[in-house]
Amino acid sequence: MPSALQKSHAKKRGKKYLEKAGIVQLSAYILPEAVALLTKVSTVSFDATAEVHFRINADPTQADQIVRTVVDLPHGTGKTPRIAAFVPDDLIETAKKAGALKAGNADLIREVEEGKIDFDIAIAVPKIMKDLGKVAKILGQRGLMPNPKAGTVTENVAKTIEALRKGRTECKMDTFGIIHTIFGKISFGKEKLQENLQSLVQAIEEARPAGIKDPYIRSITITPTMGPGIRITL
Repeated sequence: MPSALQKSHAKKRGKKYLEKAGIVQLSAYILPEAVALLTKVSTVSFDATAEVHFRINADPTQADQIVRTVVDLPHGTGKTPRIAAFVPDDLIETAKKAGALKAGNADLIREVEEGKIDFDIAIAVPKIMKDLGKVAKILGQRGLMPNPKAGTVTENVAKTIEALRKGRTECKMDTFGIIHTIFGKISFGKEKLQENLQSLVQAIEEARPAGIKDPYIRSITITPTMGPGIRITL
């Protein structure tokens, strides 16, 4: 017999999706069971990304209810980010040795002005921040503007770049009160994915703003790049 989930998506989803959706039998699972199940429900042949979505009980229009934090995933994200470092001349070589794709100041800012943005994360030392004012809108629209709360405005350039390359990731609530982020690749296996996810849950719990009343986290759902979602019991 088709499950309720299969029936609800029968007209919209393909056969492969419905087969995977049929594996998800419960409305919610404890975290270890959910992660184990996640490794079985991807509908693609390539190594899918493990995604997690936290629905927060918050009013995104209230400044004292915005959730934002940074977490170092013990096993990384499975992706090596391309990093641009806005630094003074004496730190350019340091940034590049640490793994930055590119490093500079006026020249790098000029590239951004010309639309040459081929990086995933931007970091900057504090004294360069004032120079980024002219490209703040361009970087901001792409979510790339360095920010102290995200740990991307730093005096320790090498350490920050190394942490970002190893798996440091930012978690920020969107305008709908949801935090979307990734916690690895399906090929990591259930143990590594579980450890990464537990680190994320802990970081978000610790980042709870004082303005949010119970319940803080309304729901947690994990999903592969393409495949059914799996809800986690809170």
